[in-house]
Amino acid sequence: MIWLDLGINVGTHTRGQIKAYCPECHSKRSDKRDKSLSCNLDTGAYMCHYCNWNGNINFASGKAYTKPVWKNSTLLSDDIVKWFGSRGINQSTLLALRVTEGEEFMPQKEKNCHTIQFNYFVQGVLTNVKYRTLDKCFKLVSNAELVPYNIDSLYGQKSCIIAEGEIDCLSFVQCGFKSVISVPNGATSNLSYLDRFIESHFEDKEDIYIAVDTDKKGIELRLELIRRLGAERCKVVLYEKGCKDVNELLCRPGCGIEAVQRAVKSAEYVKIDGIFEVADISEGLDSLYQNGLSKGAIIGHSAFDDLISWVTGRICIVTGVPSHGKSEFLDEVIYRLNLKHKWKVAYFSPENHPLEWHISKVISKLTGKQFDKNHLSSKEYDEAVEYMDNNYFFIAPKDSADVDTILNKAEVLVRRKGIKILVIDPFNKLEHSIPKGASETQYISMFLDRIIAFAKKHDLLCFLVAHPVKMKMEGGKYEVPNLYSINGSSHFYNKSDLGICVYRNFDTDMVEVHTLKVKFRHLGKTGMANFRYNLTNGRYVTATSDSIVEWDNDNHLRKQKYNDAVNQERQLSYIEYDDLPE
Repeated sequence: MIWLDLGINVGTHTRGQIKAYCPECHSKRSDKRDKSLSCNLDTGAYMCHYCNWNGNINFASGKAYTKPVWKNSTLLSDDIVKWFGSRGINQSTLLALRVTEGEEFMPQKEKNCHTIQFNYFVQGVLTNVKYRTLDKCFKLVSNAELVPYNIDSLYGQKSCIIAEGEIDCLSFVQCGFKSVISVPNGATSNLSYLDRFIESHFEDKEDIYIAVDTDKKGIELRLELIRRLGAERCKVVLYEKGCKDVNELLCRPGCGIEAVQRAVKSAEYVKIDGIFEVADISEGLDSLYQNGLSKGAIIGHSAFDDLISWVTGRICIVTGVPSHGKSEFLDEVIYRLNLKHKWKVAYFSPENHPLEWHISKVISKLTGKQFDKNHLSSKEYDEAVEYMDNNYFFIAPKDSADVDTILNKAEVLVRRKGIKILVIDPFNKLEHSIPKGASETQYISMFLDRIIAFAKKHDLLCFLVAHPVKMKMEGGKYEVPNLYSINGSSHFYNKSDLGICVYRNFDTDMVEVHTLKVKFRHLGKTGMANFRYNLTNGRYVTATSDSIVEWDNDNHLRKQKYNDAVNQERQLSYIEYDDLPE
């Protein structure tokens, strides 16, 4: 979709932030000279500062979602009003947020049931509905867009509250807070549903109050919200008297509305980077004491998974002889981390140019098909393109490609898209400026410190691909490089958390992947895993010298989507809001 498809005239501008006439309200306004519509030509976001019309042209042409029909029937039965009353929420709050009730088929019970209906509106249009029975069965509208509950309440407000659940959202509104939203599907750290609202609804917020549950899942959600929205403006709401959520605080004898208002008023900003007290990390310390260190994320290649697992906040150095498949194997690791763990990725990969070629290779890995119209159906192609549009992002500056430019753009992608992986491939394609008086070794040390600090600050897994010096040949074969072989500095070994080498053994026709460094024992160990390369789709298959290779040409994207749908249905079936305390 282009700007003119929406009636927005951006003239000859192609980049940056501009002002334009709003096609929604310009004809009705008396001041015809006012260009009230802000348009970001780089991100596709637009917002009118007069009528609040907003959106993103990059999302406008995406998936066609099911739209529920709004019946505008807000009459509530006495039983439902009394039930909410027992939760401290009165009828005027229910009417304000357009809570309804009615019959709906509930798959958990395999029959029609009487349900409470939480209606999700975006710009006044019904976008989704969550159905709930009194005995805690839940469902959302199939194939409807997942959006935050009560998102329209954020317009024109300088602060907002983010709650975990519709009842918590209603509880805050009951206590006099107007700009309140709820996450739509409980405490999950996958916040893709926020992507299209980051700029239009959160960019202008001075304070964001994170008011989610204090259990393990709630804390994970809180941390991801802070990472996405920026620690400098996030305050954490905590509840007195050991209450787990705001509705429990509202209903507890001796607490009520004043206690909720106190909790919000006393919320404190997230701790300043670099200063910690033991109390700040007590929850993680308790978990470590009770459960020990846990293995990181694995990718589904069992022999390789035994050697290495992956965590965010770390840096991995990838090396190997030129043309042995470093970038290709890295794509294998990343597409599997993305599918299995929902870790979105940003690439700076100028050697994988043009972008269309790189994207086509990833699509082959996702679908299991050769990338052409004779092997990949148009439907599979469209599904893969849509999936990549929401999960893969590419940093390709037209001008400077220094580390500051790459990290600045990656920071934008953390906020707007929620990336968890950053790839710099390769190190020598960055523009390097060694400070006067510094040696190359000192510069590389400072460079790696920048990447490590960035990974920790934004909780990213950073992959840095670095070429070795020219390796010696013995018996017609190159030696296997290690991290000390990388041109420039031993710091590539000294400062990395993880390190792998991809090496093609032409004698065995196998790809050897050597784990050269695993800094923490619970994440793995040094060793080697053998793979064979599938020429059909670019995937790697675990192999031994005497094994018969079983090529995997299944559509992994469709398999994962099916598994995700099953898990979401199961999760929704078991989401429970705590009952009132005894």
